[in-house]
This record gives sequence, structure tokens and C-alpha cells, in this order.
Amino acid sequence: MRANAIRVFTGGAPQRVFDLLLPAFERETGQRVDALVRIVSEIQERVIAGDHPDIIFLPEPLIAAIGDRVPLREEGCAPLARVGIGIVVPEGAEAPDLSDEAALCRALRAARAIVLADPRTPTGRHLASVFARLGLADELAGRLINKGAIHGGGELVSSGGADLGLFLVSEAQHIPGVRLAGMLPPTAQNYVVYGSAIPASCASVTAALSLIGFLKAPEHADTWRAAGFEALFAPENENEKHGRI
Repeated sequence: MRANAIRVFTGGAPQRVFDLLLPAFERETGQRVDALVRIVSEIQERVIAGDHPDIIFLPEPLIAAIGDRVPLREEGCAPLARVGIGIVVPEGAEAPDLSDEAALCRALRAARAIVLADPRTPTGRHLASVFARLGLADELAGRLINKGAIHGGGELVSSGGADLGLFLVSEAQHIPGVRLAGMLPPTAQNYVVYGSAIPASCASVTAALSLIGFLKAPEHADTWRAAGFEALFAPENENEKHGRI
């Protein structure tokens, strides 16, 4: 990473947002940003083991777990946006019915292979619990492939190596060769709330807070939405404008 750059550690879900907004922040402020994108469990392990990013962007339960082991500053700890789980299919394939849990079960049973989030992630753990609750865990065990959307899981769907991919929408909807068939039904859905935190070891708190503030600027809410997130920082009138109440 570059000297004097803001060191950002983040999970993969908001990568598309950061690909767009971090360069804009650099142009506007002249401050450089280096972002390390890894599976969320690896980010958690690295920070607890003694690595020293200036900002971490992770699901809020993982930030809380880090905070139990590593001192975090009160300022800068805030929710940013939430994202739900969708199902992707190969481009051109028929979208399965996902209207309720019975339809979801039929779609999963009909699939030859299903790729889904890593079981070490909040999404992977949630999906495992859903399969168990629906009585599908044993039936699907031989057809499940644990591989994150941005770590080859999306390509498995686009190449026909898997019929369905179950991922956070932000990680999957822009992968070439796949299309979003729909969201999990409400009773099976789980939203991951991404937040920010600044470790106490951060050398430039002012710069870190400036970046977090930039990402939460009201004019950037649409960038989060286009990437599959619901921006939690948008003013009430912005939410109303976009049909969110």
C-alpha cells in the first residue's frame, strides 16, 4: 500500500460502490486511498491479529466482534447501507419462481448445482440455517458449492457450472453472463448491514472521517442503490423520493 494513503479494509459486497466513489474522493480531496478487498472473515482475522487499517467496512456484527478484541474509536462507527440475498441464473436461462418458500424449495430441488456464499460469512451461515429449517440440508449437500460471487462463484453460474447462485445482490448483479432472477422470499431473506469503524491505531482520524463522510453524502445514495444496497444514511425525503418508507 502507498505511503500516507488511507488504508481501507473491506468485504466484497460494497466493492462496486468503492470502485466508483474512492477515485472521486481522491480527485476531490487529493488524499490517496488504498483498499484491500477480502472475504469478511479474513478481514476480521487480520485486524484481530494486529494489522492496522485506518478504516474497516464490514457487516456490523463483525465490527462488534472486532471491537471486543481491538479498540475502536467511537467516532466513525456508523451503519452505511444494507443489502439482501438474491438468486442469479445464467443469462438467457428461465428465472425460477421465488414467490414464497415453497417455490424456493422447488427451485433449489430442481437445480443440478448451486453455488452460494462462503459458510464463514454471515450470508453463508444464514443460508445454511434456511436450508436446515426447510429440511433441505441433507438433500442439497452434494450439490452445494461454497464460493463467493466475486471469488469465482459468479463465473460458475455464467459458465453453466451451477444453475443457481445465492449471493448478496451487490456482489452478483453486475457479473457478466448472469442475471438476477429475484430476491429470496421475505421469510427466507436476510439483510446484511454494512458499517464503518476506525481502529484506535488509525494515524489520521481526520482523513478517515472525511472519507466516511464522503461515502455517506446524500448525493451518493443513488450510487449505493445502483449497486444493490439500500442507503441507510439517506435523508427521509430522499427515501420517500425513491419509494422507501
